[in-house]
Amino acid sequence: MKKPALAAALAVLVLPTLAAAGGPIERACLRSDRQAANRATCNCIQQVADMTLRSGDQKRAAKFFADPDEAQEVRFSSRSSDEAFWLRYKSFGEAAQAYCGG
Repeated sequence: MKKPALAAALAVLVLPTLAAAGGPIERACLRSDRQAANRATCNCIQQVADMTLRSGDQKRAAKFFADPDEAQEVRFSSRSSDEAFWLRYKSFGEAAQAYCGG
C-alpha cells in the first residue's frame, strides 16, 4: 500500500521537472543566439522533432545549433549513414517550418 503512494508522490515531483527540461532540440534552440528562439517556438520545434526524428537523430541535430558547420559537413558527406540522416533531418526541418512557422 505504501509503495504505490510513494510512486505516485515521486511521479508528481519528477514528471513536471522532466517536462520542463524539454528535449535536446528544445534545449539547444533555447541556448542558441537566434532571434526567434523563444520557449514557444523551441517547444514547437521539439514537438516536431519528437514526431519525425529518433532520439539519436535529435541529439545529433541539436549539435547543429551550436555548430552550423557540422551540419554542412554532414550534408556534403559521402557516407551513406550521413546521407540517410540528412534526409531525415531535412524532412524534420521542412515539417518544423510548416508546423511552427518560420
